[in-house]
Formats: sequence, structure tokens, C-alpha cells
Amino acid sequence: MEYYHYILLSGAFAFILSFVWLIYTSSTSRRNKEELPTTPSMADNQTADRALQMSQNRKCQLSKMAETADIIIVGAGVAGSALAYALGKDGWQVHVIERDLTEPDRIVGEYLQPGGYLKLLELGLQDCVNGIDAQQVFGYILSMDGKNCKLPYPLENFHPDVAGRGFHHGPFIQKLRQKVASLPNVKLEEGTVGSLIEEKGTVKGVKYKSKAGNDQTANAPLTIVCDGCHSNLKRSLCIPKVDFPSCYVGLVLENCELPFSSHGHVALADPLPLVFYPISSNEVRCLVDVPGQRVPSISTGEMARYLKTVVAPQVPPELYTAFLASIEKGNIKSMPNRSMPAAPYPTAGALLIGDAFNMRNALTGGGMTVALSDVVLVRNLLRPLHSLNDASALCKYLESFYTLRKPVASTINALSDALYKVFGKSTDPAREEMRQACFDYLSLGGIFSSGPISILSGLNPCPWCLLLHFFAVVTYGVMRLLLPFPSPKRMWIGARMILGASGIIYPIIKAEGVRQMFFPVTVPAYHRTTPVNLAKENKILK
Repeated sequence: MEYYHYILLSGAFAFILSFVWLIYTSSTSRRNKEELPTTPSMADNQTADRALQMSQNRKCQLSKMAETADIIIVGAGVAGSALAYALGKDGWQVHVIERDLTEPDRIVGEYLQPGGYLKLLELGLQDCVNGIDAQQVFGYILSMDGKNCKLPYPLENFHPDVAGRGFHHGPFIQKLRQKVASLPNVKLEEGTVGSLIEEKGTVKGVKYKSKAGNDQTANAPLTIVCDGCHSNLKRSLCIPKVDFPSCYVGLVLENCELPFSSHGHVALADPLPLVFYPISSNEVRCLVDVPGQRVPSISTGEMARYLKTVVAPQVPPELYTAFLASIEKGNIKSMPNRSMPAAPYPTAGALLIGDAFNMRNALTGGGMTVALSDVVLVRNLLRPLHSLNDASALCKYLESFYTLRKPVASTINALSDALYKVFGKSTDPAREEMRQACFDYLSLGGIFSSGPISILSGLNPCPWCLLLHFFAVVTYGVMRLLLPFPSPKRMWIGARMILGASGIIYPIIKAEGVRQMFFPVTVPAYHRTTPVNLAKENKILK
């Protein structure tokens, strides 16, 4: 019964935040309605009109501008491929340059949240998860000290096909690229981009080395850079403040069954969480989070010893044998766990998206959801345009992208980074109380679990809801310490818990931008309208 005392007291604090949130959402509801995606019939009409008009224009221009593209996209990963397909379907001439078009083999980009799948649907790319043995996932199992907490996705109001997806990264990327290559107005080329071409502060295109090793240039009114976390171009377009809190070590567990089928599993281990999710009908991806930027050497066998002695005892019993077998097989991979807030330099003629622009902790698997959300937003911003040739007007107009993306992207980013810090094992009693309070809060079920999981899944990435639940967890934990009779020691731990929680969430929100994240309507760029000189004719807009 004492849990209900905590809930009531937490609810009082939550009510205040809810009231503020309601004021915020009511003031922006009209704006949100205007930003709803166009219906399929409207989109088809716009695409047909654009294709007809641009085809007529190009009949007069082909002899002089046979090789000129409207848009250059650097990178053909998730963001680049999805964007190339979306813009190509809208009639733009697109030139995609990718360093390596062979199938990638990576331990990231293997999990798509339901919110990301909805974006695939919106882009017409949902069939890219078919034929690659992708596995549907319907929620998470959170485990701690032998206890399990089931966190199902709130999918009741969605089509049965909407769920999370686990798959191998490489086949998914190749399916996306196949869709891109199927469009006649999109050129997909293998080459290494070395630098941007700039004239008087305006990006005019890129310099690159072709697959044959020849130096080439490509020109276009708009260059979109999305060449991933290792981008050598991002320093020209943003302030890359990258944090490396840890490294992920990846294993593939074969011929085993998860304790709860069709669910991802997160074990709150010591020192950092272990993550398991299906990537095929007979394979489970295991990600071991190893603290620090330097991990035990794989080549010398140090990593194998670490996994066997430190990690294996904390693996769920159902997966223990497969975990050891995977270590013995030796296919161990690692990669740094990166976090980088979006801090762009608005640059005429260029736009930056994807992991080259913004990264968050990989714990919650929100990267592809953010990337696909950004792709939809860029496509929608470019749809009303007829021309991209006025670089200054286009740059000012596209500044709205960096504000419009914030409520969704920053919410997913902040949740990922905050959960990573809360879920880590600590010797600080206040941090441990916070960790326990978070687990117990989610275990209460109802809105206490569906609310946070709807944010994590990208189904309801609302920054006010994130703040509401975060401080409800803190209040719940503090009240549990103080009831029924507080002691000086427990009061001191409670005070430190509040300070510690504030020290976790506020720096994250500050880095994302408080105004853009919570009050985007107060940012002038939010209200940018389509430049008249770049817009379609009225008859086309209608």
C-alpha cells in the first residue's frame, strides 16, 4: 500500500508539469495541424505536377546542363538513402555519392523503434524491412537483481504491422539503396568526398575521388551532408562536440531464445547495462557496454577474458550458453558509444543531417528514428519549392529545419542520454536510489510505464512528457525515502538524489537548447514561410 502514497505525492508534482504542458500544447495545436503530413493523394498530385513541370523545364536545359543535379547527397546510409529516395520521388534530380556501396557489416543501425517504422511508412520505404528476416519487437523487458519489468509498446491504436524491428544492418541498407537506384532521376555513385566547394561563403558542390581514382567535382544548388559519425565534412557545417562515455562490444548469439520472445531485453548490470534483441529468426544481438574510451584488447584475448569473468555471470540464464559459445567463436566487434548535440552553422547551399550532425547514446536505439524523422521534415520543407537557385533565400528558409526537428529529436536524445546515466551502477547511495526508483516506477505499469516507453519508442516524443516522467521518478524515489518516518540520513540522500537528477537532465537539455526544445514557437525560424521566388506557381500549390 505504501506505493500508492508515493504515487499520490509524485502525482502532485506531475500535475504541475502537466498543467504547463497543456498550456504549451494548446498554444501550438494549430501549428501542429498545419505540419501534419500530406495525404497520399495530395502527395501523388504534387509529385505528378512537379515531375511534369520539371520535365518541361529540362527539355530546354539538357543540352547545356546535362550533368547538373538539383541536390547532391553525401552518404548513402540510412539517412542519405531514405532522403535520396524521398526527394527523387518528388521529382528532384539527385546525385548521391557514397564512399563504399558494398554491404556494410556493423553492430549499430540494427534496431528500428516503432516511431521509426512509422516514418518508413510515410516515406514509402516500409518494404525495406521485408525479405531480410527482420524480427518484430513489441516492447522491452527490463531486469534488475533477478526481477523483471515488462514494458510493452502502446500500439493499441496502430495497424498490427506497426512494431519495432530488429535486423542485420547490411541487408537493410542494401534494400534502401536498391530503392534509390530504381529511380531514373537519382544517380547513385561510389566515390569519396574530400571537401565542399565554396564560393564567397556559399557551398556550390563537392570535390570527390571516383571509384576509379579520378578527381571529380559535382555541382548543385543544395548539398546535403549525411555521411555518418566519421564525417570529414561536418566541421565545416557544425560544432562537433562529441562525447565518448563508453564503448559497445557486440556479439551475435546463435540458436537461442530470449526469455520473453519478441521483446528487447535490457539488464541493469554492473557497471553498465547489457542489451539483447533479435536480429534474425535464429540470432540475438548482444551489446555489452564497457566504460571508458579504451576497452580490453580483442586481439590479445583480454576482451574474451573480460566477457567471461565480468559479464557472463550477469547474462540471463537462458542466454548464458549461447553467450559463451559466441565468445569462443571469436566474432567480437566494438565501437565507441557517441553522443553529440546538434550545433549547426547555417550555411548557404548546404544542410547537415544524420549522425554527422547529431548523435545520442545507443542504449535506446533511437538513432534511426531521429534520422528518418529528419528526412521526412527535409522532404516536406522542399516540397513547396520549384527552384533552389537562390542560395541566400534557401538558407534562411531551411534554418527552420534546425528548430522544427528539436521537439522530436531532442526528446529522444535527452531520454537516451539520461537513461544511460541513471541505469549505470554507482557507489553513490543517492545514484543507486535513483536507479532503483526508476526501475520500480516503470514496474508500476499503466501510465507509469506506457508514458516513458511511448517516448522511447518515438510514438510520442514530447519534451514536456519527458520532463514530467523524469521528475515524477525523482519525486517517487524521494517520497519512498521519507515515508513513513524520515531520518536525517535518508533526508540527506533524498536531497542528493534531487541534486543528482538535476545534474543529469539539465546539462543534457541545455546542450539540446531549452528554447528550441520546449518553446520552439518563440524561435523566429519556426515561422519561416516559403520564399516567393523559390515557390511553385499558385496553380501547382493548389
